[in-house]
Amino acid sequence: MKLVIIEPLGVEKETLLEIADKAVGRDTEIVYYDTRVTDDATLIERGKDADIIVVANLPLNETVIDGCKNLKLLAVAFTGIDHIAVEACRKRNITICNCAGYSNAAVSDLVFGLLINLYRNIIPCNEVVRKSGTKDGLVGFELEGKKFGVIGTGAIGSRVAAIAQAFGCEVYAYSRTRKDLPGVTWMELGELLETCDIISLHVPLNEKTRGMIGEAELAKMKPGAVLINTARGPVVDSAALAKALNDGQIAGAAVDVFETEPPVPEDHPLLHAKNLIATPHVAFATKEALIKRAIIDFDNVRKYLDGTPQNVM
Repeated sequence: MKLVIIEPLGVEKETLLEIADKAVGRDTEIVYYDTRVTDDATLIERGKDADIIVVANLPLNETVIDGCKNLKLLAVAFTGIDHIAVEACRKRNITICNCAGYSNAAVSDLVFGLLINLYRNIIPCNEVVRKSGTKDGLVGFELEGKKFGVIGTGAIGSRVAAIAQAFGCEVYAYSRTRKDLPGVTWMELGELLETCDIISLHVPLNEKTRGMIGEAELAKMKPGAVLINTARGPVVDSAALAKALNDGQIAGAAVDVFETEPPVPEDHPLLHAKNLIATPHVAFATKEALIKRAIIDFDNVRKYLDGTPQNVM
């Protein structure tokens, strides 16, 4: 059995290979690539003899999948799999496993880091104090007492809801599936957008969520409201969000995700919008989370080899 780690996973090589060897080394030849490439030909060359490919958020299209003739398992070191040609895998009965849960703490932390930056003007404050300025015009807001809306209440959304309550927020939620979340009031999407001071997105990307926050939805939000997107870029219409920010329709936004993986084009509309904080899809990326991810991913491989696959998508 040949396993190819087709791109770096954000963990030091020695540590990563130790995790891999501990999980599957006795049964598997492990090949590690420490560079990230995106052209089909090189990816096919790397994966053509692999029975198992370990990949993070590197796009693998149908051409690449079909070029990897021996492929039986894609061990995706990520939560979402929208960068994988899923239908091509299904046609060939290739199993796909993901790493749900590894970044729950990391993403939740960044939500509040971004939000507090927006509410307390931390970035402008840092800039002005370096220019001998004062707090004039930079007085911010408290989280306590604000109406906090969570869209999508999976593991991360539920954690965000609990943290928001710890800050003293009133928490509201909208999700396709409702669950028992203490202290959370459920609303339909339109009502939540109209009610809340803060909207935080935590939905996967699929045909139902693509573009779910567009011009009409942004128009329902309060003028003083802010939007946080650490989910997936295409969940939000970027042009509509940029316009809403530039027109003062909403007060601010923070985005960690875009339509494509960074680097983001310099002419992207959100990079020229007012009152916006942008980060380069870093929410999941903490030292701790990347170790958790590697452990889960190779445990997925081990379980697959044992005939008891887990985290199958």
